[in-house]
Amino acid sequence: MAVGTGRYDGGYSFEGELLLIHLDSGDVVSALQYPREVLGVEWRSKTALRLVLAPCDDWENPQAHEQGHAVVVARSDWSAVGQGAIGAEELAAPAEPVFQPDHSAEARRILADLADSAGRQWSVRRRVWAVEGTEDGRVLAALDRVLAESWLPSGDLQWAVEDEEGGRQLVLASDGTSVWTNAERRSRRKGRRWETSAPRVARIAVDTGQVLETLSPGVFTVLVASGQRTILRPLDRRRKHPERLMMFDLDGPVNGPEVGHFDLFNHPFAVRRASRPYVLVGTDPDEPHRDKWVTALGADGTLRRLFPHSWVPAEHHFGGPAVEIGQSLVYAGAVHHGHGLQPGGAYIVRRSLNGSVQWQHRTDHPATALDTDGDTVYVAYNSGALTALDAVDGSVRWHTELEVDGAPTTALSLAVAPQGHLLIGTVDGRILECPPRP
Repeated sequence: MAVGTGRYDGGYSFEGELLLIHLDSGDVVSALQYPREVLGVEWRSKTALRLVLAPCDDWENPQAHEQGHAVVVARSDWSAVGQGAIGAEELAAPAEPVFQPDHSAEARRILADLADSAGRQWSVRRRVWAVEGTEDGRVLAALDRVLAESWLPSGDLQWAVEDEEGGRQLVLASDGTSVWTNAERRSRRKGRRWETSAPRVARIAVDTGQVLETLSPGVFTVLVASGQRTILRPLDRRRKHPERLMMFDLDGPVNGPEVGHFDLFNHPFAVRRASRPYVLVGTDPDEPHRDKWVTALGADGTLRRLFPHSWVPAEHHFGGPAVEIGQSLVYAGAVHHGHGLQPGGAYIVRRSLNGSVQWQHRTDHPATALDTDGDTVYVAYNSGALTALDAVDGSVRWHTELEVDGAPTTALSLAVAPQGHLLIGTVDGRILECPPRP
């Protein structure tokens, strides 16, 4: 089976893969030498595969979103094609206008036919963005098309709240009777315009799944699971201060008075197990992504700078998931490089609140999620790996590749449950309950 993947990265590149899946073994080969968004695939014969590729980028081409490069690649034996075997020369073709249809219905039909031929049932499960455990053993999850759902200790689904896009974060209220979740909205192209429907923040009763209250902030929102249970959201961008944020107490009425507000060039920085809200702030209005500082937010809404996000002078770091341990932060990130992520360019670092580095752990793959039980830091990577690091010195306690019934998968979210086991949400819609040691 040939599968084309990819997307526009929001900057200027169109990136993706051509995946060749061996249906007998489940082995997968990424056949393109360089990342390219694949808009279409079609078998012309047993030896010829027609591809439609998006342009590499829209840096100097304003028509890139409406164009494609159509090529036919021939191989006498496609089962023998190796990793990165199709190079740029073979994909060279002039750009032409292309219609980009929605392939989701066709993909569902193909998967349903495969399931029927194997005598199995098939249902849609998508990316699990957040998981949380409750004191009584239930598991809460937020995923694509589901704002939040609850699973009983028996493994049965208790309730689910559907949503146009789905939840991205989960923050339990301090009394444990309700959970906060937020849903961002993707922009969709309509003609030459991009339109985005209103985001949604909701508080849901843990026992019943009833939506107790809803907020539509109009812009991207970050829930901060701190001791103050706060929500940070930008003010209406039509107002005078488009980058000003407001802070609300999540244990009070969602439409109640704001606790404080402040001006900043902000970046998402959700810190698990935080004693107070932390905010990642860019100080340069012209390039807010470069000079980023980790700041702490006081109860009165004032910010206090703690340390630069990058501890290497002049090095630009992308942020990642974070967790607080005592008077320190453990966070993940990656070093920006003009040619993409380099070997050893991703990291996990523990830093005291004065900025000193207690330890750092370098990797080749960015982290997707992390959490801690105080003694061990558990880290999931986009490669499908799961690693446990000693919280004191950062040494590796164990490392494993995540699999379910022998099939590899990748964790998108991770949490240490109150009972001590790990909860893992995967990119293919699974919720895994694992012991703290594999």
